Amino acid sequence: MAYRIEEMISEEEVNRRIRELGEQITKDYEGRTVRLVCILRGAVFFMCELAKRIELPVRFDFMSVSSYGSGTSSSGIVRIIKDLEDPVTDEDVIIVEDIIDSGRTLSFLKELFKSRGAASIRVCTLLDKPSRRAPGIDIKVDYTGFQVPDKFVVGWGMDYDQRYRNLPYIGVITGLDEE
Repeated sequence: MAYRIEEMISEEEVNRRIRELGEQITKDYEGRTVRLVCILRGAVFFMCELAKRIELPVRFDFMSVSSYGSGTSSSGIVRIIKDLEDPVTDEDVIIVEDIIDSGRTLSFLKELFKSRGAASIRVCTLLDKPSRRAPGIDIKVDYTGFQVPDKFVVGWGMDYDQRYRNLPYIGVITGLDEE
């Protein structure tokens, strides 16, 4: 292995920021129930920690979507691999992501939930890479943990070849191009 993982955001920083996001969501949705929709697989770690910090009734659901096919760059076509278990009609939905790159998947999901009658749709992400937005994609991220540069990151559910999801910090992989 020619690459290394360097800590970018510490476990303490991540936990502090998730607590702040939970407090903000609690304030914004006071007196209501929220439906957290986790985009599998990466967002599982983040959503579980976030839900513990939201002091409101919370419902969970999970989706698996792909815009990558067999390659490493987005095809631009979003496919639903696992759909929601329950309808979102008249519900306050928060889409929970681990990281936002091109924004294509989120744009697709927001339109999908709107067409399915969600009362409101917001987006919460642990990491955001606004420099990676696809042309013509204008996604509003309502709750952002951290904005990060265009680097390959792992930890807190994000992986490299299905490894490193369980790191307690956000790390950046360096030296991949040297492999």
